[in-house]
Amino acid sequence: MNVLFPSISPVAGASISAVIAVAIFMLKDAAKVMDRFTILMGAALIVMTLYVLFSTSPPIGEALYRSVWPEKLNVLAIITLVGGTVGGYITFAGAHRLIDAGVTGKEALPQVNRGSVSAISVASIVRVILFLAALGVISTGVTLDPSNPPASMFQHAAGNIGYKIFGLVLWAAAITSVIGAAYTSVSFLKTLHPMIDLHSRKFIIGFIVISTFIFCFIGKPVVLLIVAGALNGFILPVTLGIMLIAAKKAQIVGDYKHPLWMSVFGWLITAMMAAMSVYTLYMLIV
Repeated sequence: MNVLFPSISPVAGASISAVIAVAIFMLKDAAKVMDRFTILMGAALIVMTLYVLFSTSPPIGEALYRSVWPEKLNVLAIITLVGGTVGGYITFAGAHRLIDAGVTGKEALPQVNRGSVSAISVASIVRVILFLAALGVISTGVTLDPSNPPASMFQHAAGNIGYKIFGLVLWAAAITSVIGAAYTSVSFLKTLHPMIDLHSRKFIIGFIVISTFIFCFIGKPVVLLIVAGALNGFILPVTLGIMLIAAKKAQIVGDYKHPLWMSVFGWLITAMMAAMSVYTLYMLIV
């Protein structure tokens, strides 16, 4: 909102967006339209990012080399990126929506696998493209605006029009993320008390309103984004560990047999993320 309308502060933009998110959630048909609009905006973001990528000619060879052999290993960056991609509520968001849609049981595994693999693949590819585009801009000697690094990246590479389009794209993606995050978070609470399930819509609206008040009180979007990613990184080993244990419980999964190789890699990732989370927490405290 701040990119589209400079006179609107981030706090005011968040408040307006929260009102719109609540309105969209209350109108189911509007939510479907917003989903389609977000897909269109997502495609526009990819096209714009590819334009920035090719117009700035980033040092791809150096990026590939440093991906394997970095000059400095930043644990906080790893925790933030992994947590922001597959940590926290994201781990459960798709599963909750599938369960609510009745897509359950072993016979649904192919559909679940296709959805999860395609989602993480697209998200990962977009992140790599965004990184290379940002690297290309920075390699030209440009210093990004710390208050809104990605928007300033597009402004430097694609001009004011690209800057405005990026604002629209990011706003559309954010609105659906707000709705999805609130929906998934409250869905965890439904089993605690029948009243929550009965009035789930009111609880979701309350969740959005309270979250908006917290943001408006703190008012530092970049800092909040980094903190949220780091916290999600802490949550990831806990949630993944619980799911790996549940996958071996017959009373939960029936006669389903979880592949051994997936369990091995799952526990390896759980141990690595847990160790990095503890290290990050220690560094933040010290």
